[in-house]
Order: sequence, then C-alpha cells, then structure tokens
Amino acid sequence: MLSTAEIGIDLGTANILIYSKTKGIVLNEPSVVAIDVNTKQVVAVGTEAKQMVGKTPQNIIPIRPLKDGVIADYDVTAQMLKEFLKKVSKKIGMSMRKPIVVVCTPSGSTTVERRAIHNAVTSYGAKQVHLIEEPVAAAIGSDLPVDEPVANVVVDIGGGTSEVGIISFGGVVSCNSVRTGGDKMDEEIIHHIRKKYNILIGERTAENVKMEIGYAHPNHKEETMEIRGRDMVSGLPKTVMITSTEIHYALKESLDSILETIRATLENCPPELSGDIVDHGIVLTGGGALLRGMQEWLSNELIVPVHLAPNPLESVAIGTGRALKMINKLQKAAK
Repeated sequence: MLSTAEIGIDLGTANILIYSKTKGIVLNEPSVVAIDVNTKQVVAVGTEAKQMVGKTPQNIIPIRPLKDGVIADYDVTAQMLKEFLKKVSKKIGMSMRKPIVVVCTPSGSTTVERRAIHNAVTSYGAKQVHLIEEPVAAAIGSDLPVDEPVANVVVDIGGGTSEVGIISFGGVVSCNSVRTGGDKMDEEIIHHIRKKYNILIGERTAENVKMEIGYAHPNHKEETMEIRGRDMVSGLPKTVMITSTEIHYALKESLDSILETIRATLENCPPELSGDIVDHGIVLTGGGALLRGMQEWLSNELIVPVHLAPNPLESVAIGTGRALKMINKLQKAAK
C-alpha cells in the first residue's frame, strides 16, 4: 500500500482524463468547475458542472479554467485538480499522497504557460512532475513506434488546440499547433445560426449539432436536424430546421486552418522522413477526429493515408500513463 501512485493527466480544454498505472483510465470528465461567487467555493466539478452551463442562477458561475489548451485561471485549475484527484483516490482505493505525475502540454505553449501547469500540479503535493508534449503523448497512446527512427505523424484535434507533430526516435522533429479545435467549431455554428436565422443558441446545442450533423467532407448525404433557441427579434423561443451542408460550410474555416497546419508541419519535415509518411500515413486523435468524414477529407487533401487512433478521445491520457515507463528516454530526446 505504500507504493507511490503514478498517474498521467491529460489536461484538456474540454475534458480532463486521468490515467493510473494500475487501473488504466480512472477519470474522464469535462474540465468545467461551478463556483459560488459569494463564497468562492467549488459547488461542482466535471460532468455535474457541465450540465449547469448556461442554466445557473446568478451566484453560481460555471468556469472553464483551461483555454486553448493552457491554464487561463490558475487558482480554479488548482482547485479543480484537487477535486478530481480526490475522486480518483476514492475510485482506486489508494491515497493519492505525493504521486508521480506526467502531464502533457501543448507543443506551442510558452515557458510561462508550462510553469503554470507544473505549479498547479505541484500545489496538490505531487512528488515529481514531468511534462511531455501532447503530440508525443498522443503518439504513444495510439500504439505508434515512437522510439524507432521512423516518422510518426500525429494530428491531435482537441477542444482548444489542434496539434500536429512528426515524431521520430522519441522526440519531436517538427510540430505546429493552432488554437483551433472543437470549441472554435462550436462558436462558428453559433455565429452561423445567429447570422442566418436570427436565433441565439447555447454552446451545448452547438456541440450537439456538430456531433449529430457535422461533416468535414463536402460530398455527403444531406441530413437535417431541428434546433431550438431564442429568436433575437421577438425574444421568444423558436425552433428551426438546419441541414448538414450549411453546417459543413460553417465549419469550413476551422477545418481549413487545421489542414494548413498539417501542411506546414509536413513541409518542415526532413526528406528522409517524408518517404515514411507516404507509407505509414497520419494518425488522427482527439475528439475532433470523430467529426464525420474527417479521415476521408484529409486523405483526399493531403494525398497520404489517414488512420484513426484506436480510441481517439483517450489516446493522450493513455500516452501520458505509458510515458511513465519511458520518461527518462523521452526527456533525453526533449533536451
């Protein structure tokens, strides 16, 4: 019982996943915290807090303390991590005192942003904190041969950022990140519906629209969906029908910026590794990879094979957990 707990944390903008060495993924909840403004106390975290978004009284505010893959509100993030780690220790039945933690950071994050992540985890009382880059974690979690000298290309489309990394021999050869992800797509759907139908919808409705009828590929069988929102002229609730084609055009800008990032990363790739990419292709991870037609559309645009990771949503968390075994090797490559 005295063995030190070893955990991997995927600090995502949309979801936080915690991986324990013994039990696999022990927590997967939205990174949302509901806070009472008057007492500054945490009322709810995770799934419970996400259900409150857009539906709370004035004294309770649901906050998403992570923005664009990095910490936007330091104190709230630290509180949220404490609450989540309490949940985890109950689940595992083992105290989380002084764990060894591996956390992933977006590849484009600055030293200050990394320090904030490091300090937030240390404030919980972690014994050691290792930071690894998100593309590396995603590649390890997708069962790619990270430590061999072959090109592993990972495209991780998360909530706040999309990361593209070419990894070879345990380190990042070329990587780019763009602050476009699932959240930006939701915003574009809200904006489109407001402009076209004069109706205001919330984030949760926009996310449902994206999941139900969002397509990355322009050629698809058209689907329709009924949505409800507030009419901006009369101020009353109203229902409209929307089609998957118009949602595709609403998402086009975000998708194009992700495509440009992949292109820019591939252009910086050494010619020897480019040959590998044609053979092995690209692996998609992250929640954005589940957008319909994403694989097809990317492989048509880039003319290389595109594969979906075994479980895209959990790849980064599994990767952080597995990285515990090979952390020394990875850190040598990172230095």
